[in-house]
Amino acid sequence: MPGLNTLLDAFQRIYGTRPTKIARAPGRVNLIGEHTDYNEGFVMPIAIDREVLIAARERDDNQVHVTALDVEGGQADQFTLDDIPHHPDYRWANYVRGTAYYLAQENVRLTGIDAVMTSTLPSGAGLSSSAALEVCTATILQAFTPWRVGGVAIAKLCQQAENHFVGVKSGIMDQYASALGERGAALKIDCRALTYKAVKLPRGVTIVVADTNKKRHLAGSDYNTRYMECRNAAMLLSQLLDRDIPALRDVSLKEFKTVAKHLPDNLMRRVRHVLTENERVQKAARAAKRNDAVKFGALMNESQTSLREDFEASSPELDIMVEIARKQEGCLGARLTGAGWGGATVNLVRDEHVDTFVQQVDWEYRERTGIVPWVSPVRASPGAGMIEWEQGEAKA
Repeated sequence: MPGLNTLLDAFQRIYGTRPTKIARAPGRVNLIGEHTDYNEGFVMPIAIDREVLIAARERDDNQVHVTALDVEGGQADQFTLDDIPHHPDYRWANYVRGTAYYLAQENVRLTGIDAVMTSTLPSGAGLSSSAALEVCTATILQAFTPWRVGGVAIAKLCQQAENHFVGVKSGIMDQYASALGERGAALKIDCRALTYKAVKLPRGVTIVVADTNKKRHLAGSDYNTRYMECRNAAMLLSQLLDRDIPALRDVSLKEFKTVAKHLPDNLMRRVRHVLTENERVQKAARAAKRNDAVKFGALMNESQTSLREDFEASSPELDIMVEIARKQEGCLGARLTGAGWGGATVNLVRDEHVDTFVQQVDWEYRERTGIVPWVSPVRASPGAGMIEWEQGEAKA
């Protein structure tokens, strides 16, 4: 397993022994349904075969000592479980601290651990490395207690950590996919009911992720602005339609069209994206059920247009990456994935063209931008869990 031996060697070097437990939590790529999760709508992500790994052993006190191998050559943090303040300097540490804080609120009696973490996810690519870190932290912490919190509860508490401890007003999708992903299937998630249906992907196609290497940091981006625009739009629509509208999910396209001209232009376009994107998720699920990869790809393309024009969530690098991808033989659809403003695209590519697609997109993007991308096929993978290992061999 990539990263495991590095993790074990680092743990031995730092603590002088092997860990007793190792947890894993995957990143995710969202196939369709962007910026709909915090509007209580529908999304369709897959958990992917790139992940966060945390190795740990129990301590005899309430201290958590953790080293992040991938941050500036290895940053270390420590805190006590009795008092978990915000870390003033290390962003990654607040994902760990926040998750521990909210896990304790679930009446899980936590114990201290020594831990080392690493990741096979490219940071800042929009593949939800932050949610994977949160879910992996919750998984390893509860592994040392007899108390167990279910997957949906883990997703919710990790979302709280991101919303309130880190300060990013994200929806539930990322944590949900990392905690509950299924091998070989996407999850069509109802972000209000917190229920999902597994959706088998069309046959004969592969999901390819293309990271622009233009990093994104949600707390410092337009993400929170878009979140507030959607909240404000829901309040205005409540007045215009003379009924309570808790979230944009509660407005039909037909209703929206009757009052759209009364909304400020920016809010009108944000609402239009969310409502049409929810419809695209439903259509994509039906297309997958019919094994209609062409229709699925076309819906991905429509999503990108809406994200670029109505939600203004794209970037020059993302636009270039999408343009290059769509020119390649066998590419059925290409769109940004994750919040946008940098990060990665997700591409639906016929199996027989994947190798050429990866090579050509990599080369052409370098030529156009001077930036080295990360382009790789990914597989729909299981959600978070523990790893069994023996002499460097591991299995989830």
